[in-house]
Amino acid sequence: MEIKKVDNKLIPTEITTWKGKEEWFFNRKYTDTYEEYYEGPYKRAEVWQKKVLESLISKDSRVKTLLEFGCGTTRFTRWWKDIGIEATGGDISPFMLSQALFRFDGDLVMADSHYLPFKDKTFDSLAFITTFEYYKDPVKVIREAARVARYGIIMGMMNRITPKLIRRRTQQAFGKNEFYVTAKFYTPKTLIKIIDEALEGRDYTIEWTATGLPKWFPVQQWDVPIGDFFGLYVKFNDVKDGK
Repeated sequence: MEIKKVDNKLIPTEITTWKGKEEWFFNRKYTDTYEEYYEGPYKRAEVWQKKVLESLISKDSRVKTLLEFGCGTTRFTRWWKDIGIEATGGDISPFMLSQALFRFDGDLVMADSHYLPFKDKTFDSLAFITTFEYYKDPVKVIREAARVARYGIIMGMMNRITPKLIRRRTQQAFGKNEFYVTAKFYTPKTLIKIIDEALEGRDYTIEWTATGLPKWFPVQQWDVPIGDFFGLYVKFNDVKDGK
């Protein structure tokens, strides 16, 4: 379903939850204030996350167009153009996309990541930024991404190997953090295992790097699987000239 901008609305403002679903991204309490989090305590982390993603995808000069799925309010979707990539946004949440309509001047689509409504090789790359953690069938999602993408898949992930994992799980135990109740946290190693299963028979290479380290730490990006966030790029080597 392609999203059209009609009076900058997708759903009536009086609707606060979506069809009784409990996920936080179907709850207006969280989606309408999502951008505030990035403008506040998450601002420094966002800067380094973007540096990590750019360092990975910029090495593949074939990538000129991209579909970011799980785009949310398009916080990152709006940024891709800064590094020369034309982006389209996709999300399953009408609440997130209602916010995106105000902020993004590109194309948007509402759909399920397990069933992407695009023909094979529609985009040069697929992006999943802190959304892959919520997918029910990650192998199927990777296969769909590999079908729709010509050259690769870029992923930004909340890392499991981080001191903040203890804080997150403690908050959940006391009902204080609804964002990660259904999230599954990966490490580069566990994510690569899923990718290998999904892409069996394909010729590809994988590169990753981590960030999200304390401000006082002497480096902020490194190739050690420790930190709040890691970026990973799957480069397809068996595709030439878009074929």
